Amino acid sequence: MSAPDSAADAPGTDGPAPATPETGNTFLGDAWVNAKRWTRKAVHNPTAFLLEIVVATLSLVLFAAVFGDVGSVALTRAGFADVDYVTYLLPAVLVQATMGSAFSSGMGLVSDLESGMFEKTVVTPMSWTAVFAGKAAAELARIVVQLLVVLGLAVALGAGIETGAAGVAGVVAVCLLVGLLFMAVSNVVGLLARDDEVVNAASMLFMFPLLFLSPAFVPLSDDIEFVAAFNPVTYGVDAVRALVLGRDASTVLSISRFGGVADTVVPAVAVLVALNLVVGAVAVRLLARASSAEVV
Repeated sequence: MSAPDSAADAPGTDGPAPATPETGNTFLGDAWVNAKRWTRKAVHNPTAFLLEIVVATLSLVLFAAVFGDVGSVALTRAGFADVDYVTYLLPAVLVQATMGSAFSSGMGLVSDLESGMFEKTVVTPMSWTAVFAGKAAAELARIVVQLLVVLGLAVALGAGIETGAAGVAGVVAVCLLVGLLFMAVSNVVGLLARDDEVVNAASMLFMFPLLFLSPAFVPLSDDIEFVAAFNPVTYGVDAVRALVLGRDASTVLSISRFGGVADTVVPAVAVLVALNLVVGAVAVRLLARASSAEVV
């Protein structure tokens, strides 16, 4: 049953219905409360957080060991003869770790839907947009920590970052754009399916095909270059690789307007921002619809 919207709708009362209680917080205050809630949840059960770091590190070590020789030949043919394969792989494992963490966002949402926590949250006086802004902020903060740990381990294993601290900041910023995109995708899947097993299966469906249909592990061949142009992972990997190598590393776009690293980073970021706006709008619309449905 829906809550009465006005005094006339309030059953059994002659006067005006009581006003909706306020939280006393601003939008940022409500977002902060929810960010702390999701951060505490991750701290109390850090298994997924740690596993993403382990998987990314193992991917770096295993791919370098198994495909190192083949990868070096492919790099030489593609004009990266001076680039060590571990350094070439670094953007791949960073984007892989980002995508893995981003998909846990949808699983968390499904967990709240199944436990009834989602319904309890949306009927509180807090703005539901602040609720999900806080959730997203906590998840992005977790991704930043994971990226910095993986970057440190990769450097210890021999990877190099030619652009220094500024490049690291740029790498993290690009990965957060990738993370936001796939957080929105996972929330869309979670709201449509309302089943964490479906979200988990979707993460595998999205992650590995998109990574292998991009220049993540080896330079693109002519056979898949057309497909890679429609793959968002291509733009994330290209931008991160340009920031790691300190030079233009675009594979599907040929732009020389900005010069050097910016020829790759600027158009790639533009594509990722556009995709975030489109998929994010879909996710917000579905969240708004779910919020309305849960309080009826």
